[in-house]
Amino acid sequence: MNAFIYGVALQWKLDFRNKGVLLTYYVVPLVFFAFMGGIFSSINPAANDTLIQSMTVFGVTMGAILGAPAPLVELYGSEIKKAFTVGGIPLWVASINNFISAFVHLFIMSLMIFIVAPIAFEAKMPVHLALYFFSLAIFIIVSLAVGTVLGLFIKNTSRLTMASQFIFLPSIMLSGIMFPVNMLPKVLENVGRVFPATWGFKLMTSEIFNAKLLIPLAFILLASTCISGYKLSKIGLE
Repeated sequence: MNAFIYGVALQWKLDFRNKGVLLTYYVVPLVFFAFMGGIFSSINPAANDTLIQSMTVFGVTMGAILGAPAPLVELYGSEIKKAFTVGGIPLWVASINNFISAFVHLFIMSLMIFIVAPIAFEAKMPVHLALYFFSLAIFIIVSLAVGTVLGLFIKNTSRLTMASQFIFLPSIMLSGIMFPVNMLPKVLENVGRVFPATWGFKLMTSEIFNAKLLIPLAFILLASTCISGYKLSKIGLE
């Protein structure tokens, strides 16, 4: 247990030294929040009702899809993984360490938005805080599961950037955080349902617990976990 905690703490410190990861976990999401929060509030005062949730969805999606996979590519796409094998450390440990570290980073970033938004932009607070933070935790977990798949299957950072953008941009544009999804063509509205951001936004803006919203997120989480487990078993044989 001590070794596991040490591994998570080490990954946490390494994330702070990785400028690319730090940008996607904190800098860009918070700058976007500071810039777009004011614009949304000025153009449409009604946007304040979901400003916390929409900015959080943007930040979590960016961190999970663009940031979290990067350390995995650096590890599994290089000779560093041989050090794990020589040391008798299962390769999945690095993925779990990265997952937990990323979760903490993204939760802190989300908490910063949650605290600052009502003060800076008079954003409406979620009605039920326990439900909101439960929904937030579920959304972060599912998003990181998708990011882990990217980190395991892509072996260099240039390809990772391209693949991540193919998920990140549609997630933001089709999730409903920029404009209502009913303004989209039906085809694009259905495409948006593939991404965790869409369901995470619906879950976090819901004022009552709706178990039906958990079903697609649970499916995405299960599929991502199975795919990651399969790939880790293959990496161990390479």
